[in-house]
Amino acid sequence: MSQPYVKQTIENQVGYIEFFHPAHNSLPGNILAELAQTITDAGNNDDIKVIVLKSGGDRTFCAGASFNELININDEATGKVFFSGFANVINAMRKCPKFIIGRVQGKTVGGGVGVASATDYCMATKFAAIKLSELNVGIGPFVVGPAVERKLGLSGMSQIAIDANTFYPAEWAKQKGLFTQVFETTEALDEAVKTFAENLCSYNPEAMKEMKKIFWQGTEDWDTLLAERAAISGRLVLSDFTKETLKRFK
Repeated sequence: MSQPYVKQTIENQVGYIEFFHPAHNSLPGNILAELAQTITDAGNNDDIKVIVLKSGGDRTFCAGASFNELININDEATGKVFFSGFANVINAMRKCPKFIIGRVQGKTVGGGVGVASATDYCMATKFAAIKLSELNVGIGPFVVGPAVERKLGLSGMSQIAIDANTFYPAEWAKQKGLFTQVFETTEALDEAVKTFAENLCSYNPEAMKEMKKIFWQGTEDWDTLLAERAAISGRLVLSDFTKETLKRFK
């Protein structure tokens, strides 16, 4: 696998949405846009009752923002548009009328933690350590912060946001409420995700739709809030500190 993609397959009324990028499943703007649209379309597809969100490859679930794109941002408007990509994915997941199950097979960084946090039920392997690295490059987890805080609580989110160099183990993420179960192998994870998702398909779709609305109450302002957060990140990415740091990382 060398070309980035977003693809959807349907099996036994479960819609499997998979994204991939050869750079550790980092997410450039075009992939973010395609992912948000695919999630929205799956939510409107009557052939799908439950959605599983996963990534390709067997190592990293998602490395977050594309460093190559970050380095090339030269004005605030472009920066806001880029970070709005993560906002649009999270809002698509939030508004989707169907439960989204997260399947996290490996390490997850930055925006990837936000994507995992925006799922309705998330399962992982023991290799799925998480890190919010944004502060380390001079930005901050502004766009994904509300989703992460919603799952980990303010204390858990602030802990990993401030300690931006540390990977927190999957078991820690489970204790905080991000992961519901942690498995020894990817094979065991996939079997559990499939069984769980197909069982959910036997439930009343209307009941699940109404439950999802209740779960996401209080987030109705996220269209505006996450856009405002994207503007903050878009401004900070232009700072001398961030520019120099990104060059070193590259």
